[in-house]
Amino acid sequence: MSSFEKLLLEQTCAVRAYALMLSGGRAEADDLVQDTLEKALRARDQFAAGSNMRAWLLTILRNTHSSDWRRSRRMVADIDGANAARLSVEAVQVWRTEYAEALAAINRLDPESRHALLLITAGLTYEEAAMACDCALRTLQSRVRRARARLAGQLQAEDLEDA
Repeated sequence: MSSFEKLLLEQTCAVRAYALMLSGGRAEADDLVQDTLEKALRARDQFAAGSNMRAWLLTILRNTHSSDWRRSRRMVADIDGANAARLSVEAVQVWRTEYAEALAAINRLDPESRHALLLITAGLTYEEAAMACDCALRTLQSRVRRARARLAGQLQAEDLEDA
């Protein structure tokens, strides 16, 4: 056992007495002592040899108690889970997955159909899109209709595979 650990054990009674004075009960005091000793062991390299171990430990204990007290003031009792249920939000993973599936299905379309569909969904009229694609209006309409049908079929097939 190192000299640091011996000093730590010698001061445990004083730490426990101070914890009992600060806390409301024995269980809370035990938790406070355990947290203090754990923090002291983790921060052993910050303890200067020859300095007052009791003062150092009691400072750690006081700061831990203050932090716990401040944290407890912000906490809300929610025994039946009603507050948590009000605060819940819908998971975003579902729509992200569906969006990724839709993009993948669009990318599987042939380039002419994909280009026509994207121009129409971007807000161009069929006439403007036909001029941009350098094709007849009826040809563009057919491409868009076939692209939509293929997308619907691909996305329904993926939904059926998931089910």
